[in-house]
Amino acid sequence: METKRNYVIDFDSTFTQVEALDVLGEISLANAKDKEAKLAELKSLTDRGMEGKLAFRDSLRERLDILEAEEKHLEPLIENLKTRISKSFRRNEEFFRENRDHIYIMSNGFKEFIIPIVAELGIKAEHVFANDFVFDENRKIVGFNTENVLSSNNGKVKQLQSLDLQGDVYVIGDGYTDYEIKAAGLANKFYAFTENVERDQVTEKADHITPSFDEFLYLHKMNKAISYPKNRIKVLLLENVHADAVKIMKEEGYNVQTIAGALDEEELSEQIKDVHVLGIRSKTQLTKKVLENANRLMAVGAFCIGTNQIDLEACLDKGVAVFNAPYSNTRSVVELAIGEIIFLMRNLPDRIAEMHQGIWNKSATGSFEVRGKKLGIVGYGNIGAQLSVMAESIGFDVYYYDLVERLALGNATKCSSLDELLQTVDIVTFHVDGRKENKNIIGDRELSLMKEGSYLLNLSRGSVIDIEALHKHISSGRIKGAGVDVFPKEPKTNQEEFVSKLKGLPNVILTPHIGGSTEEAQENIGNFVPGKIIEYINTGGTTNSVNFPNLQLPRLENAHRLIHIHHNKPGIIAHMNRILAANDINVVGQHLKTNETIGYVITDINKKYDNDVIKELKGIEGTIRFRVLY
Repeated sequence: METKRNYVIDFDSTFTQVEALDVLGEISLANAKDKEAKLAELKSLTDRGMEGKLAFRDSLRERLDILEAEEKHLEPLIENLKTRISKSFRRNEEFFRENRDHIYIMSNGFKEFIIPIVAELGIKAEHVFANDFVFDENRKIVGFNTENVLSSNNGKVKQLQSLDLQGDVYVIGDGYTDYEIKAAGLANKFYAFTENVERDQVTEKADHITPSFDEFLYLHKMNKAISYPKNRIKVLLLENVHADAVKIMKEEGYNVQTIAGALDEEELSEQIKDVHVLGIRSKTQLTKKVLENANRLMAVGAFCIGTNQIDLEACLDKGVAVFNAPYSNTRSVVELAIGEIIFLMRNLPDRIAEMHQGIWNKSATGSFEVRGKKLGIVGYGNIGAQLSVMAESIGFDVYYYDLVERLALGNATKCSSLDELLQTVDIVTFHVDGRKENKNIIGDRELSLMKEGSYLLNLSRGSVIDIEALHKHISSGRIKGAGVDVFPKEPKTNQEEFVSKLKGLPNVILTPHIGGSTEEAQENIGNFVPGKIIEYINTGGTTNSVNFPNLQLPRLENAHRLIHIHHNKPGIIAHMNRILAANDINVVGQHLKTNETIGYVITDINKKYDNDVIKELKGIEGTIRFRVLY
């Protein structure tokens, strides 16, 4: 007969992300002149009590004195706390409802606000053991019920002794008072919950440090949310990926490591060995050699538009999905292009440099308005098209060229060839991708076709323009000005020296690959890419993947989802379905998409399966990767 399990769970900073009395202080002290000082003292008292450095009853009394709270403050407190339930608890709501008869909330907080919060996850009110407020005749909180055992030092131990729970007892919490239960011999194990706060004095006493509730369920083979505990999914983010991305992935429960700069091939080959999700920007090269060491890698996030720094074919061979942010920094690049064009046509780079040298060179010679000038856009995708609209609005006549058939916006004119565009316009700006065919598409011949005294911008890829040829034509005066944001070889960190033949040339703007580097763009990217990766890990959905067949999947309900990535060859789905049929497993939904290299099939089944079934499915010839979602 299986031993009954009882779960004793703390409330503040465990069930919720915050200490409730700290939040109550924000509400009750909102109009106090010394609000910040009182809130700081409140937090200090909380921490000292949780770490066992201050007698609990003294800590509680002093905190209530500071709060000056009233009954009317409890309703907004409850509404606030309902939005602050710990993420991993919310993810595993099914566990709480299924085990509600064996879950006990043991808290030094107060029933008045705890019971409405834990009820959100189906926990019984009679299983909540906490303190009681004492109110005066004006409904002001003036203290706590001193007869309640939880108001006393070592109160949780005394309360649990009185319950006399039968079976195993597991304590989950973040405070010293939670450890005291185990120390008193009343619990099998104490799990230090560190999703929201980590206290050294507590974690060093724990039987197990639990970064999220997923970890606890995984240890006890009870995880109902996904097939792999989220805190064991290791994420490596390089190149100062936006803080929002770090926050989103940590809140999802992932184990996130950040490195400020890029890594070279050898460094990344070493770092990537146990990584499940890699996030990079434009400097890190994800090569086939690196991927040979990436046996756990599931997904790559390119926190930028381009993916030419990633060997997409090698990722396919490894069953690694790649996601980018194709639209998130479009506006930022367009604004920089417009600004640089105006700067170059007014010869401002030289005038600005002269002023810093004390030279006053007031002249209209070689300085032009943009109105009526012909702007040529090479690459009429997301950026090129938006630039077309903005440029026309300030007076440009816009011409464009793209290998793909694109509909002209506004009054833009399509050119039939790159040569035609180069010979027609006054300014050429490049917004193409980094495919091999685009390497050095502008060399000596193409620059010779451009009008004498024309201007050039490259905010796309460093490989697009032959730098030697550009240097030659700027030095001769044929090209009157240039703005270059991307280079064939770029420093990996801000500490490395930038080297280029274009340095020191007249009327040349050199920028350090910052076309998309605005706070707005990086925030957009930091929010967009993690969402796609999380969707892929949690549901198998591949919307916006740049290398996988795109599948948008329905929400998984009351089923198991089998994710099978395989080489695109005939008969694999038939083989899968024969295995399922032979084991009397009914398919309730199946989704398949392929590209030239791989097939991606999602199969939802409505019953439990034997591990031998999984072994058979993994053993199908041509299988690249297989995983299960619950």
